[in-house]
Amino acid sequence: MSTNAIADTSFLIDWAKYSKRDLLFKIFDTVWLPEAVLNELKSENTVTWVVENLSRGRMALFPELTYYREEALRLMELSSKYPVRRLDYPEAYCIAVASDRGYIVLSENGAAYTAQFLYARAKVWRALEVLLELAIRNLISKEEVYKYEEETLHSFPRKDLERIGL
Repeated sequence: MSTNAIADTSFLIDWAKYSKRDLLFKIFDTVWLPEAVLNELKSENTVTWVVENLSRGRMALFPELTYYREEALRLMELSSKYPVRRLDYPEAYCIAVASDRGYIVLSENGAAYTAQFLYARAKVWRALEVLLELAIRNLISKEEVYKYEEETLHSFPRKDLERIGL
């Protein structure tokens, strides 16, 4: 059974800094990248990693399609009705695609992560959930979370680390 993800910019920027970043493809056969996300990539490190994986076929460009654009705009409007941060277009587009196609959204965006509990059908994973999946598959230890934080300078909420026994 193939598993696909669709990634936003926030996830890609942090994940590209991680020394074991290619383990992502032990979970996902293809990581899709919407055009809106590609347009936001500026970091040389992130761009290089993305280009390498596009050429290897592990990542693929997801085109701007009218149906998903309209759904993304609807989700952005819907997100404004909740007392949390609003969805930006690239994250909303990822959620629209993932909801329809059964992909997992990869995002560090708080509004995207919260959307799955309030109004979106898509599953949204932060790096923390990806690292936990890698640990479940015995590809890393749970303590690798600390190495990820050190390498990427991305701190996870302490309450989430306590929840998983760290």
